Amino acid sequence: MSDETVVVAVSGGADSTALLLALHELKNSGKLGINICVAHLDHKLRPASPADAKWVAALAEKLGCESVIGRSKVAELASSTDGNLEQAAREARYAFLERTAKRKSANYVLTGHTMDDQAETVLLRLMRGSAGAGLGGMEQIRPLGKSKSIKLVRPLLWARRSDTEAYCRLRKTEFLRDEMNEDQKFARVKVRQQLLPLMQSFNNKIVEALSRTASQLREDAAVLLNDSDALLRRAAVLDHVEDETGTPALDVKVLANAPPALRRRALRQWLAEGRGNTRRLEMVHLLAVEKLLEGAAGGRVVQLPGGSRVTRKRGRLVFEAADQGKIS
Repeated sequence: MSDETVVVAVSGGADSTALLLALHELKNSGKLGINICVAHLDHKLRPASPADAKWVAALAEKLGCESVIGRSKVAELASSTDGNLEQAAREARYAFLERTAKRKSANYVLTGHTMDDQAETVLLRLMRGSAGAGLGGMEQIRPLGKSKSIKLVRPLLWARRSDTEAYCRLRKTEFLRDEMNEDQKFARVKVRQQLLPLMQSFNNKIVEALSRTASQLREDAAVLLNDSDALLRRAAVLDHVEDETGTPALDVKVLANAPPALRRRALRQWLAEGRGNTRRLEMVHLLAVEKLLEGAAGGRVVQLPGGSRVTRKRGRLVFEAADQGKIS
């Protein structure tokens, strides 16, 4: 990359602060020719959050980087949906990062997720009953939102959280500590503070083991991707697109005759394309959609997280977006 703008998500914690410091060091040494835009979203969940936003902006200015500070009333967003504060915060954060990238004409958004975050993600998805694709954890590079041109990049998935703290100390830079990261009413915090320490009593390299397993599952998924793409092409009814996203209907017979594992992977891919992401999409939803293939009766509906749904009509599966409403 040369003189390309990258958006760096910085909460002020050790992980994202270390990422920003490392990028700044690489840029100053001439190893990276990039322009860094620091992005921080104030979730307005804590009295200290405005001060955190000022701290991040001050750090960016000290390093000679542009900063964009956003604000979102996440608690209100959560109460207006399903009350899941963690999910509302995540969705607000990624929406903000995507908007910022578009404003700055940036093709890459970088986050400070580490190997510890990967291990926590795998365990959370395992407990929710995710399929193999979900157990592959976080991808190092993936599209951000529905935009194919903007990529979300996680450069620190190889590093432990202790590494980022050590690097901040090496650079003589303080980092913020969010008290919500100690609140065990949040599932991720409970996994971090209770489940992982218990698992470490069986295997003190459990974080590395979970990360390695996730990597292997992602490799398996990559091999199967071509087959699921081919199945979707065979099943697509190209003259029957009822959704504004351009998602084609799928032929029930073609899907019903496919091997179950391949069929589920294709359905997950189809739903991801229609919804724009796979957030909150679990195995239970895939199995419910797959059940629509059974029998001959039409008119059956599966509701999906976020308000979208799949309907069986005239031997086809039809995806309907959240704001599309009922199709007559």
